[in-house]
Amino acid sequence: MTLFSNFPLWAALCAIIFAQVIKIPIKLIFTKEFQPGLAFSTGGMPSSHSAAVTALTTAIGITEGVSSSVFALACIFSVITMFDASGVRRQAGEQAVVINQLIRDFQLITTSAKDWNKKGESEKMQELKELLGHQPIEVFFGALTGIILAYSIAPLFTY
Repeated sequence: MTLFSNFPLWAALCAIIFAQVIKIPIKLIFTKEFQPGLAFSTGGMPSSHSAAVTALTTAIGITEGVSSSVFALACIFSVITMFDASGVRRQAGEQAVVINQLIRDFQLITTSAKDWNKKGESEKMQELKELLGHQPIEVFFGALTGIILAYSIAPLFTY
């Protein structure tokens, strides 16, 4: 199988790109905020991690069959990735919210400290990234996106 005809690879890559780009209009529709940077960030609706692994697993199921060992491997890989996206990474994001609040509180106290206001922004502490993981609904729609996308582009490949 050559790189350009590798359906599982292209299904996963297309799912990542689609899930990342679709976050922009979804955010615009629901919050009236245009944030093109969402295409390059983690978190949000839908989960690109879930879209990628389910597109990969679906494409492998289509090409290799659902009874193959490689499909089983991809399926377990997908479950672990989606569990991590909605569990561990989400908890890390929630902890970042609390830590950032502690930093803001500390900065209020130290604002009156000597030379604090004279320092440049790059010298001050940067906030931790809070949008790391996904809510379960974001994982679900990411998974659904991956499955639909894999079936949609399957006719483009011969396998």
